[in-house]
Amino acid sequence: MELTPQQVFTRLAEAQIVDVRETPELLDGMIAGARHIPLGTIPENTAALDPKKPVILVCRSGRRSASAAEYLTAAGFDTINMTGGMLEWTAERLPTVLPQHP
Repeated sequence: MELTPQQVFTRLAEAQIVDVRETPELLDGMIAGARHIPLGTIPENTAALDPKKPVILVCRSGRRSASAAEYLTAAGFDTINMTGGMLEWTAERLPTVLPQHP
């Protein structure tokens, strides 16, 4: 499943947001409440995710998050890829926060 940034914004309270970008990219801003799990570490971090709650995956443009969504879907998670990534999120002037521990 895919959602636009506007659609994701309306569903923030009902899902867990996972940002799969690399640490330096987070300085461009994150979605408030998002958990940072770099794409390459998704396989060893699935235990940190709640399998009963949808997982919205986010990256810079939507490509890496699509890969993460495929992996997590195969692992049994209900996943949503945010199309356009954080580039689109910020272009639409949706709110961001800086990471607490870059």
